[in-house]
Amino acid sequence: MKTVVMIDQALLDSVSLQARHSPRQRKNCNFHADDAAPAHRLLNAIEPGSYLMPHRHLDANKDETMIVLRGRLGVVVFDESGQVQQSAVLTPGGPVSGVDIPHGVYHTVLALDPGTVMLEAKGGPYLPLDEAERAPWAPAEGAPEAAAYARSLSERFR
Repeated sequence: MKTVVMIDQALLDSVSLQARHSPRQRKNCNFHADDAAPAHRLLNAIEPGSYLMPHRHLDANKDETMIVLRGRLGVVVFDESGQVQQSAVLTPGGPVSGVDIPHGVYHTVLALDPGTVMLEAKGGPYLPLDEAERAPWAPAEGAPEAAAYARSLSERFR
């Protein structure tokens, strides 16, 4: 018999704790069987200070949906030149609790509260971002200027 997974507070606490202790300050809890699965469904726990380089998914099957289950998540959408086109704070039960980002749109997310967890869904299989999907105007993850850039994005939500 297949195992049914309840998405309860204990699971959210567990994945948040793993994110807090991760060098990247984030952690996935995948519900799909493996990276080759045609549909990816996962919890994504993100802590403040984690930097996700702005990116886009070029594959027409890689639209991305995110719904916040706990905490507050900032979402930033950019144009081709890196100008912010839209931003929103996602909160469970708030005015905006989720976002659906079409493929080809540059975006990033950042945790605004400790313990932020979202449910994410997008098409598989998992493939690392290629150069054409990384925002050429944003610092790479781990680059010396990445922390300052991430702080500048988070200031939009203060």
